[in-house]
Amino acid sequence: MTSALPAFAAVVVAAGSGSRSGGAKQWRALGGKPVIRWSVEALLKAGADDVVIVIPAGADAEAAEALAGLTGWRAAHGGATRAGSVQAGLAALGGPEDRPVLVHDAARPFLSSAVIARCVQTLDEADGALPALPVADSLRRAVDGLVAGSVEREALWRAQTPQAFRLKTLTDAYAAWPADEAASDEATVVERAGGRVKIVEGDARLMKLTYPEDFAMAEALIPRTVRIGQGYDVHRWGPGESVWLCGLEIPHDQTLIGHSDADAGLHALTDASLGAMGDGDIGDHFPPTDPQWKGASSDRFLVHAVERLHVRGGRLVNVDVTLICERPKVKPHRQAMRERLAGLLSLPLDAVSVKATTTEAMGFTGRGEGLAAQAVATIDLPA
Repeated sequence: MTSALPAFAAVVVAAGSGSRSGGAKQWRALGGKPVIRWSVEALLKAGADDVVIVIPAGADAEAAEALAGLTGWRAAHGGATRAGSVQAGLAALGGPEDRPVLVHDAARPFLSSAVIARCVQTLDEADGALPALPVADSLRRAVDGLVAGSVEREALWRAQTPQAFRLKTLTDAYAAWPADEAASDEATVVERAGGRVKIVEGDARLMKLTYPEDFAMAEALIPRTVRIGQGYDVHRWGPGESVWLCGLEIPHDQTLIGHSDADAGLHALTDASLGAMGDGDIGDHFPPTDPQWKGASSDRFLVHAVERLHVRGGRLVNVDVTLICERPKVKPHRQAMRERLAGLLSLPLDAVSVKATTTEAMGFTGRGEGLAAQAVATIDLPA
């Protein structure tokens, strides 16, 4: 199906409490962005000209934050049931009676353009489209925990969303639905009203996030990319009684001079982390002209960089720091430095390396004029 889609609209249902998943799953981060954003982005990218998200009353601020920067969507407040929420979304949507409308659960984040296209185009030959997958596992009926027979699976399908209908088809079907009866989904409502709902090919990635463990599985499904960043920093020696290196204060007859605590190891590592995600350098985030960073502890800079990585759904894989100096001797403190970095970065100790070398008395480090540090950080990010 490669032809251009006709104009279509969508209702994204996100009004549930998410009690089984730990609460408010629609706002929870998945791969560095809120769950609901995955679906709204997919619908807009596929060509939806109007998207209504149905949210709990009082959650407008959360929706605005989750979908910041996106246009083409608006919010409606949900009802006490899923059916009530869908009807609220349809009422907010409006438009021509023959308008194709997709109803999608925000808890199914991995929505593809291919599934959207199959659903919309199927409305040329049926009253509704239901993406589904055939049941692959054998099924058993049980009584009190004991097997009590098998269930024929050849005619059984696992229903997914989005489900597609013409606007009038769906609104009329809901109008005829018994008020005292729960509706499991829109296909059931339209079928009860006499509509023909056709099954289209679903997508195994369209899993529904229901339980806490589902999020771990969903994270594993997100394509990721590995990046490497490098950092380099130098500071000159001056009068003092100790020096900060890799987050550790070491007694010494000199100190490193800088606007902050001049921890060259942490500065290089901060730049390596920022560089790996293309997020500028330490001077962009903590300019030396800003008096608030005078004498600041450099671990704040590193933690800031890692927090920015986590916001994007990324994580540090490993780090490697090399200190270049004649003095002080680093080896006696190296293990403590590694442990300090591991704690700051929430990394296992074997993912943290600290090394030291000299320049054989050559150059500014060899003459004892200053200390240099190099660092490499490996990260992975959602692709």
